[in-house]
Amino acid sequence: MTTTLPGTATGRGRHDFPTVKQPAVGSKGMVTSNHPLASLAGTEVLVNGGNAVDSAIATMFALTVVEPMMVTIFGAGFVNIRMADGTAVVIDNYATVPHAATPDLFDPIPPAHNHEVEGDLNALGHKAVAVGGTLLGWCTAVEKFGRLPLADVMAPAIRFARHGFRVSPYLNNIITLELEGMRRFEDTAKVFLRDGDPPGVGATIVREEYADTLEAISTSGAEYLYHGPLGRAIADDMAANDGLITMDEIEDYEIFERPPVRGFVRGHEIVAPPPPSSGATHIIQMLKILDHFPIAEMGFASPDYTHLLSEAMKIAFADRTEFMADPATADIPLDWLTSDEYAAQRADEISLDQSQDYAPTIPPDREHTSTTHCCAIDENGNVVATTNTLHYGFGSKVTVPGTGMLLNNNMQLMDPIPGRTNSIAPGKRILSSMSPLIVLKDDQPFMALGTPGGLRIFGAVAQAVANVIVHGMTLQQAMEAPRMWDRGLGLELEQGFEVFGGFEALSSDLAGRGHEIQQVYKVAGGMNGLMRDPETGLFIGAACWRADGAPMGYSGGDGLIQAGDTIDAMRRTSG
Repeated sequence: MTTTLPGTATGRGRHDFPTVKQPAVGSKGMVTSNHPLASLAGTEVLVNGGNAVDSAIATMFALTVVEPMMVTIFGAGFVNIRMADGTAVVIDNYATVPHAATPDLFDPIPPAHNHEVEGDLNALGHKAVAVGGTLLGWCTAVEKFGRLPLADVMAPAIRFARHGFRVSPYLNNIITLELEGMRRFEDTAKVFLRDGDPPGVGATIVREEYADTLEAISTSGAEYLYHGPLGRAIADDMAANDGLITMDEIEDYEIFERPPVRGFVRGHEIVAPPPPSSGATHIIQMLKILDHFPIAEMGFASPDYTHLLSEAMKIAFADRTEFMADPATADIPLDWLTSDEYAAQRADEISLDQSQDYAPTIPPDREHTSTTHCCAIDENGNVVATTNTLHYGFGSKVTVPGTGMLLNNNMQLMDPIPGRTNSIAPGKRILSSMSPLIVLKDDQPFMALGTPGGLRIFGAVAQAVANVIVHGMTLQQAMEAPRMWDRGLGLELEQGFEVFGGFEALSSDLAGRGHEIQQVYKVAGGMNGLMRDPETGLFIGAACWRADGAPMGYSGGDGLIQAGDTIDAMRRTSG
């Protein structure tokens, strides 16, 4: 299929390549997520009087039910909020390292580029679990910026958990991939497996225990976890299974309300989470570096443009390794990294003819794929982009007995080698690449987007932004277009470049410049997002082929019936 919605492309038809999915349009609101039932939950909340914050959090609660391999209420993430009055805040509910953890907690397997350790202990089981902040972040967002009671926001998720949901091919595939680990934990296997095997496509998964947990939270709030029975159940399970987390540190967990990182690129302002998320900083870096070259004239998927993307990405990764960590433990030169001067300096280092390695910049004076994302906007212009995770598929694979709640494996994100910027330290906030972006134009919401994908997140999101504001794609095309990724260990090219002149020709040209090429099925995960069409004012929603994503637009509204009207008068008026 080809996206042909009029008015949805800023480039006015300069691209006409096929997309797998179709966008949605709404006049009263838009919700996008990586599962249709979750988008439905967010839309239901909008229709019932909630604003974009209520809608986004309802969507996320629903995702913990219907996309369980990607997110949990004891996980990690960021809620990027921009209210219609201009208030902008990022709620940082990212996970923290348990107090009992030490820099040498795990035995790394050299070179440990992806934090591999002996026994996979930082990825599977109780030692892999970090102190999760998701529930506290979501409840705070609703309390401070929403309109509805928490119980109304959570009602769709409770309903899906209690009555069940269908297993999609995507969920079936993830369960199959994670099967060995899931079989090890009885409380996980009893819900998500059938006699030890993946449930078939179309089968129904019911989560009664998790429904009970969510219902208790809907009446008691975050206290039910951070100072109540759910937290004690986590701590007891940890104590019984050589885990690290105690009730004291669950009670001590804090969220932070941080000002967003901001940067202007081609007349658009990017507003997104600051560290401990590295994503937005590097997206601004990359786009500003690319702006020193005639990338629009080069064209999407051209060898020159793909080469420049690769070089800009490697520069960003060099700086990420050097500078990015918990802002409480590291001096991060954000202003420099996102400055025009920095971009000019780095652009001068790039050769169009040769792939290079890059060292981190010197300022003057001195994540895995199992994540999910959603966006929501309401008719008043409040907009939210939020990304959350339990890290690997089904996280640590641990379900706390009697609760139905899966636990994260965010400890895998920490560098297992002591003495580095992001090495393990007690209480440290874990570094992320999440990039839930809000993009403004003329100080009004223009676009919101994000994706799962671990370390590949910020590169994928940067490419989607450039696809819209540089290459003139529709939002749907921008999200489905083939992606690339390069952290300095080889250039990954996603399937799909064949549509743009052929993979062989592109890879041959890039290999001639010194790139080591690998073709992969996909780079990062299922992206979704929304934009406001500048000509019509309509909201456009999109979700890509890489996950079960679905946008849902809300249009229509209340009928205009004056007091005293009769049925006959209404009939005469209607013709």
